[in-house]
Amino acid sequence: MCAMPSHDSDRLRGLYQAHHGWLKSWLVGRLGSASDAADLAHDTFIRLMTAKESPDLRQPRAYLRTIAQGLVVDRYRRQNIERAYLEALALRPEPVDISPEERLDILETLALVDATLHRLGDRTRRIFLAVQLEGLTYGATAEQLGVSITTVKKHVIRAMTECLLLMDDEE
Repeated sequence: MCAMPSHDSDRLRGLYQAHHGWLKSWLVGRLGSASDAADLAHDTFIRLMTAKESPDLRQPRAYLRTIAQGLVVDRYRRQNIERAYLEALALRPEPVDISPEERLDILETLALVDATLHRLGDRTRRIFLAVQLEGLTYGATAEQLGVSITTVKKHVIRAMTECLLLMDDEE
């Protein structure tokens, strides 16, 4: 990480001192946990500090709330992914012995795939999940969603391409 110019550092320090307590309280209301709120308040200021461009903050609380809200959504999405993963493991007939490192890698990959699918849009995500997770054929997916088979193929190709590019980026 590169060093911040001193005026940016001073500005960030002042912003932190003026709004950290408020942000943490706001997050406690959303998360119900003071320690989780403290973590996300910290992460919010880290995001601000590592931003490529220093924003002009005419309404700092609105800006901080926007960043924090995105982090809250990310946290809930990640928790849902982890819960689904653990439920899937529990349904396996034989016990699965996965190291903490492997588990973290799997969860991070699942979170990246989930974020990628959300960026692709609702229709693409629904089609991809119907084919890949529910095991529906292209025809059954098309019928269920009221679209053509060509549309299903197009969306599956788009989603698969993005997932492959994501995996390629990770190597």
